[in-house]
Amino acid sequence: MIRTVLIDDELDSLSALKLILTEHCPEVLILDTCSSPSSGISAILEHNPDLVFLDIEMPLISGFDLLEKVKNFSLSVIFTTAYHHYAIKAIRYSALDYLVKPIDPKDLVASVERYKIQKFKSNNVEQFQFLLDKISQKEHTLKKLAIPNMEGFKLIDIDDIISCEADDNYTHIHLKNKTKLTASRTLKDIQHLLSDYDFFIRIHHSYLINLKEVNQYIKGEGGHVIMNDGS
Repeated sequence: MIRTVLIDDELDSLSALKLILTEHCPEVLILDTCSSPSSGISAILEHNPDLVFLDIEMPLISGFDLLEKVKNFSLSVIFTTAYHHYAIKAIRYSALDYLVKPIDPKDLVASVERYKIQKFKSNNVEQFQFLLDKISQKEHTLKKLAIPNMEGFKLIDIDDIISCEADDNYTHIHLKNKTKLTASRTLKDIQHLLSDYDFFIRIHHSYLINLKEVNQYIKGEGGHVIMNDGS
């Protein structure tokens, strides 16, 4: 069983989440439901759950603030939010999982399945530190990216990326050391993550490139580029 605590200040959202989990995820054992950050902190400290469903936007302190107060980064967290703003990008940046309200049962089931696959593989401490640093915009964290893959996630230096190649729901990331990392994200998702860096540009529906790694541009038939790795 996956021992779980639900934290959301909106009672309707809390009830809906509990209902969907009960109906669609029988392997999830709900230890407690909390409608305030303070009760959520108490529940985490008391139950030490495997997984927490955590609302981002709450009064007084946010879900991110709650994590800093608990300081138990061995937890696995699935964030829930009704808002599409910087917080979503920060979560994606750290390769953590999230659900947008109103929660679709299929998305919830998929998140639980991802948790089961990755719970023994991901380093939550590094992921949470990436998240909290991104939220506070610490400069040194902007040079690395956590990329989710089938084994968990991989930390890469942004400057090491030469190009990103679409492959249906996956993206192949080609690096300077001539290795290829396959991310379990679409090219659109990767492009969104890298949108803060003006040297990444989408030159084709299947390719995103690092302009600093362009060796040559050749005219004709729409033109093409040769990268520093020869591609």
